[in-house]
Amino acid sequence: MVTLRHRPRTSVATLVAALVATALSAPPASAADGLVLHYPLTETDGTVAVDTSGGGRNATVIGDATPGGSDGLRLGGVDGHVKLPDDVLRGLTEVSVSIQVRIAPDQAAPYFIYGLGNSSGAGGNGYLFTTGNAYRTSLATGNWSTEQTATAGRNLARGVWKTLTYTLSGGTAVLYEDGVEVARKTGVTTTPAMIGDGTTTANHIGRSVYSGDRHLKGAVRDFRLYDRALTAAEAHDLGFVPDDERGRRDLAAVDLGDTSAVTADLALPTTGPYGSTISWRSSDPAVVSAAGAVTRPAPGRPAATATLTASASGQDREFRVTVRPQPTDDEKVAEADAALVVWDEDDVRGNITLPTTGLHGTSITWRSTKPGTITTTGEVTRPAFGGKPVKVQLTAEIRAGRETTRKKFKVTVRPLPQRQDYEGYLFGYFTGEGTATGEQVHFAASRGNDALKWDELNGGKPVLTSSLGDRGVRDPFVIRSPEGDKFYLVATDLKINGNGNWDLVQRRGSRHVEVWESTDLVNWSEQRHVLVSPEAAGNTWAPEAYYDESIGAYVVFWASKLYAADDPQHTGNTHNRMLYATTRDFRTFSEPRVWVDPGYSVIDSTVVEHGDEYYRFTKDERNNTSTTPCGKFILAERSTELRDTSYDFVADCIGKGSIRQGEGPTIFKSNTEDRWYLFIDEFGGRGYVPFETTDLASGQWALVPDHQLPSRPRHGTVLPVTKAELDRVRAAFP
Repeated sequence: MVTLRHRPRTSVATLVAALVATALSAPPASAADGLVLHYPLTETDGTVAVDTSGGGRNATVIGDATPGGSDGLRLGGVDGHVKLPDDVLRGLTEVSVSIQVRIAPDQAAPYFIYGLGNSSGAGGNGYLFTTGNAYRTSLATGNWSTEQTATAGRNLARGVWKTLTYTLSGGTAVLYEDGVEVARKTGVTTTPAMIGDGTTTANHIGRSVYSGDRHLKGAVRDFRLYDRALTAAEAHDLGFVPDDERGRRDLAAVDLGDTSAVTADLALPTTGPYGSTISWRSSDPAVVSAAGAVTRPAPGRPAATATLTASASGQDREFRVTVRPQPTDDEKVAEADAALVVWDEDDVRGNITLPTTGLHGTSITWRSTKPGTITTTGEVTRPAFGGKPVKVQLTAEIRAGRETTRKKFKVTVRPLPQRQDYEGYLFGYFTGEGTATGEQVHFAASRGNDALKWDELNGGKPVLTSSLGDRGVRDPFVIRSPEGDKFYLVATDLKINGNGNWDLVQRRGSRHVEVWESTDLVNWSEQRHVLVSPEAAGNTWAPEAYYDESIGAYVVFWASKLYAADDPQHTGNTHNRMLYATTRDFRTFSEPRVWVDPGYSVIDSTVVEHGDEYYRFTKDERNNTSTTPCGKFILAERSTELRDTSYDFVADCIGKGSIRQGEGPTIFKSNTEDRWYLFIDEFGGRGYVPFETTDLASGQWALVPDHQLPSRPRHGTVLPVTKAELDRVRAAFP
């Protein structure tokens, strides 16, 4: 049960409606002067958005957009938007744009709240836009590289109404949120009139000028465009929310989830999306404290209840909380049984994960009917090529106290594949953030064993596209299993196109990696969004993997900035270091450990084995200066142990003199001779550039000038393949 109490006794609905009506009907003092467009977007039906500025330039409602009266125009996020008239920025050397928006909690990035300008295919061709990710407004005369941006450096709260206002005058841009200045940018040299020389044909509310971006999901109302910069007082009046209303809105936004059967501590917010301070008190701290700490009754006891009260700006809201008792041993065992799985049990092709602990801390022991095929710790010996699949029954005994249960799995182990020589290469990569599909997985195929001549596959379009996390994938890495007939593709969960804030994505970026798997390089599994990094991590970049025979598992490594334990918001300064975790199935990962930390930022490690040594290549992230001359270039090291945390130096500054700067190294051996190729990504330049050597230990790499790589290849991997595999991917992705 949730109860909202107010002082004074004015209903939230009444006050909100009054505020909305005031905001939509009465512009601030003198603000009507210079009003070019005004769309209240409060229609109750139809496809016309009426312009009430006096100019009569009505707009058109398109797609899954539904008029909602005072609740604004609802946008479904598929194709709904408002098409504004052409040339709305013509002649504007100053500008103000204001809009009220409620962004849906599941809004996918990148997206524009509004975009005024032009589009050219997948890329922008001059525009003015605002987005809620790294809340910012940008002016551009071309594509993203020409943007001049005022940014708050943080994402807008979602699921609540926000008034966003942008002003530009005399080269100074100011960004407001609910009438309060949150960002300022001086030295802006672009004016709206410069966009398309006054011609703009892609003017939208709820849609980007980039065709590959997402549509806005949520609701919009009260869109205003002025031919002058509003004053701070005018912007304040457009978006100002009184303290008591701010408190009501913040309390209404509190979501504790289902509180009818609580089993873990509750996260109680102390601030709201409108900026109020929220305090808490509990009717029974022994059940749930004012900090959200939950104490469960003993096993077999009845559930306990308490009321949490949130207060903000003189308003209260109550939450009824029911806390479940601790599970009995019998319940622990039953729930652990339901949660236990053996992955790919009908198609085992390598070592498997057999956990020894389960849900609720239960212990698990295993038995195998054929330990010569699958041991009780998950090591697999496959039948020889040409043999028949082997059926094995695995039995898990799950124990909690004196309670036990058994769960059986019927597992099929496939015979080994026939070993074949490699006669070509597959190249997986992304093409950069400059296009709508650049941050997805692209493939190219070599011309036989020529590692320097390539053809793009699938018509240059992505082969795999992310639908999870940030919905962008960079740095794809493909690894073949040691048995040879299973492949895993792991990639960075990041889409910088439409975001552009590199600092933010290293503080509050994804802690997941994206995973696909295949047995033929053509048919790929459903995408998996897998958490690998600790809470202290601000990003998870460029994951790669190498199989470690000594432990019978893959070592997966990536770069993360790690923040202090007392810095949960990741506001401090830190540096990228390389972490690693182990896995057998790219589903279950060990706790990550630090692998490379020289005391400054390093990223993009890649590894190759030769003889009894591992050679590791890593990007030195420091700025290139007289004291750090190898910054932004590649460092080579070697060790006899893959997971060694102290590799020996081989060479640094690899690539310097041949490329401006380098990252994303990928290394592979020639299929036909003792020659190694190192592709280095000249970021901000040509993309991948090939180097070669016949002596890894020398650290000497020569630029290969004669090559035909795919267009715009960025950080990826090259995988040696058989003729059958090469022919198959060429046929599947012509």
